[in-house]
Amino acid sequence: MLALPRITITSTTTRPSATKMENPMNDLRNDFNSLLGQSNLSGNADRRTFLKTALGTGFAAAVLPVCAQTMIKTDTQGLTAGEVSIEVNGQRVPAYRAHPEGKTGLPVIIVVSEIFGVHEHIADIARRFAKLGYLAIAPDFFVRQGNPMAYTSIAELQKEIISKVPDAQVMGDIDAYVKWAGENGGDIKRLGINGFCWGGRIVWLYSAHNPQVKAGAAWYGRLVGDKTALFPQQPIDIAPTLKTPVIGLYGGKDQGIPVSTVEQMKEALQKAGNKSEFHVYMNSGHAFNADYRPSYVEADAKDAWSKVVAFFKQHGVA
Repeated sequence: MLALPRITITSTTTRPSATKMENPMNDLRNDFNSLLGQSNLSGNADRRTFLKTALGTGFAAAVLPVCAQTMIKTDTQGLTAGEVSIEVNGQRVPAYRAHPEGKTGLPVIIVVSEIFGVHEHIADIARRFAKLGYLAIAPDFFVRQGNPMAYTSIAELQKEIISKVPDAQVMGDIDAYVKWAGENGGDIKRLGINGFCWGGRIVWLYSAHNPQVKAGAAWYGRLVGDKTALFPQQPIDIAPTLKTPVIGLYGGKDQGIPVSTVEQMKEALQKAGNKSEFHVYMNSGHAFNADYRPSYVEADAKDAWSKVVAFFKQHGVA
C-alpha cells in the first residue's frame, strides 16, 4: 500500500475559504502582504531596526522593523560560521554557512530565505542547524538582481528584484552550493533543504529538481499560482512526480496561502503516493516562525521546528 501524505490541523479555528488565483505579481504580493500581518500574541513589543553591514547580519530598517523582545540569538560557540563565496556561471554568489568546528562528513541543509535575503534571522536559522550537527548553507539568491536590503517598500522590492529572479537561476545556484558542500566537509548523501515564504516555494521545486534531496521543509511556501517564462512551474505542477518527502508548515490565518491550496497539494501528492506531510497552525498567519516580526507565534514556531528536526532525522538527513 502506498504511503499517503499526512495533514494535521492545530486548533479548531474555521478554515478560510479558497480565493481566486491572481497573476504572478499578485501571487508575490499576497505572499509579501502576509508577512506584514500582526500576531495576536505580538502585542506592543519594543522594536529596533538594524541596517545590514554584512551577509547574515542586520535587517532592512525601512521594510522590516524588528521585534527585539522575541528575537532568538544563537551563538557561534563551537561553530565555524560566516560568509563564503563561489562562482556560478561567471557570477560570484555569496552564502552564509555554519557548521560544527573541525567536523567533516556532516549532513547538509540548504537554507532558503524569504524575499528579504540572507539577513540576521536566516543566519540564525543556519546556526541552529549547525548546533544540531549540520553543515547549513544560506545562499544569496538575489545577488544578480540587487540588494533587497536597499529597497524602501515591498512593492519596489517585488518589482525590481523578486519578479526578476528566474527559478532556473535559483536551481543552478543551489546545485553549485550542494557541490561545494560535498567538497567542504558535507555528506551530500544526507541532503535536506529548508525554506521560508519565497524559500518555501523553492523547497518544493528544488526537491523535484534534485533527486539527491532526502527531505525538505517548506514553511508557508506558496503552492499554486500562474506560470510565466521565469516561473514555469508551481509546486502543484510537480506534485504528481515528486518523490522526495517534504514537510509543509502553514498558517490557517495566512492571507496569501488559503488552507484550501494546502489541501489541493495534499490530494495531488496523495495520488502520487508521496510521503510528504502537512501541519496547519490555525491560530497563526504567515511567517509565524519569523521571531523578528510581529507575525511570530512562539508556541507554533517551536512545535513546527521540533517537527522539522524529527522529519529530517526520519528521512535520513541527520
